[in-house]
Amino acid sequence: MNPLLGWWEQLTGARCPGCGAPLSQPLLCSSCRAALVPRHLPHFVYLGDYKRLGRLPKAIKYQGQRRLAHYLGELLALGVRQAEWGLDGVTAVPTLPHRQLRRGYNQAELLAQALAQTLKVPYQRVLRRTSWETSQTQKTLRQRLQLAETTFQPARRVKGLWLLVDDVVTTGATFERARKALLEAGAAKVYGAAIAVKSPHDLSRYSL
Repeated sequence: MNPLLGWWEQLTGARCPGCGAPLSQPLLCSSCRAALVPRHLPHFVYLGDYKRLGRLPKAIKYQGQRRLAHYLGELLALGVRQAEWGLDGVTAVPTLPHRQLRRGYNQAELLAQALAQTLKVPYQRVLRRTSWETSQTQKTLRQRLQLAETTFQPARRVKGLWLLVDDVVTTGATFERARKALLEAGAAKVYGAAIAVKSPHDLSRYSL
């Protein structure tokens, strides 16, 4: 390894956004890098368990870690390439306009764009979020599962095989609503990808 790599992180006392350990190399520590392995379900790719990796999407979402989003998007692209889905397009689960304006980006879109760029597959904004509800992170489990069926609506027509990207999947309610909207937009089949999932077993419901 190049001895100059990580000098800035060591000088500034930077810590790994994945686990909080002191950084001796750029972006992520060796332990977190080793934990990020593409995992496959029949129609879904993710990088690990939410309990282990849950700090990573929060670092992108709340700390402006755009480089981290690009790195994780490339890893997800590796998993999608291994799955050999033959995608026609990639899109992201949209956030509300005022949240995207406040942050300057949609974290799921950053991941999706990096993934699409790596795979050389077109990225498009296909969905729009129409429900102005409280953030899912501020809801109880029961409230999350009751997310309105009309939360997402198609913004354009598409066809073929599409990949829907989100940063995390916890209850699966948000992903499921967005997946249905993408099918309504004309997608013949919808695959999924995320950094982390809370319960891989629950994702079997999306193997459609």
